[in-house]
Amino acid sequence: MKRQSSVLAGAAILLLGGLLLGAAAQAGSPRKVVTIYQFKSEVPEVSPSSATDMFITALVKTRAFAVLERQRLEESVYLEKQLNQQGATTGNVGDVRLTGADYIFVGTITEANAAKERSGIAGTFKGLGVETSGATGEIGIDVRVLDARTGAVLDAVNTRREIEESGMSVSGVGSFLRSVTGHAPPGGDVSIADERKESIDRALREAIEEAVNILARRWGGEGR
Repeated sequence: MKRQSSVLAGAAILLLGGLLLGAAAQAGSPRKVVTIYQFKSEVPEVSPSSATDMFITALVKTRAFAVLERQRLEESVYLEKQLNQQGATTGNVGDVRLTGADYIFVGTITEANAAKERSGIAGTFKGLGVETSGATGEIGIDVRVLDARTGAVLDAVNTRREIEESGMSVSGVGSFLRSVTGHAPPGGDVSIADERKESIDRALREAIEEAVNILARRWGGEGR
């Protein structure tokens, strides 16, 4: 009985030791240092700075990279260093150089097939006209991975997401009311329109997150 207990205790110690070693190895695994300066946007509705913020947030959430701030250095890191050099803050951050990046991500937002599919229905009843319309397009993300030391393009990723546009317009309301009631509304005929567009922001975020997940699998952790 004592021998069995000793064996079980030894096995438990070995298992615990293996888990601790694995955790230590994982914790000590160096993450590649990456940065992105600013996306380019070929889509008028998409702000380059907003897309860059989305990309940085997605990179950080993967925990696969050590992400450097480059977009807002003037209003964050440089400002803190300047305050430190002036003696306004404690520590020595003003004397420490910025960390260099291993990889630089270069991103572009494109809109492909802005209206690859269109649909619509129109009809008239006693002067009342109703028309609906819809269109499906795509928004795309293209990301290149650059070697910060040489500028060589190491990899490229592109993802796509559909965006949908839909709308409805109603016209001839005055004519319709005149034919039904015999009286025209004050101000004459009116037109009612309702245009809706599926959130480009949501489609963009999904495309960015897919691209970042691909980059994390290929280049995260110790990388290549």
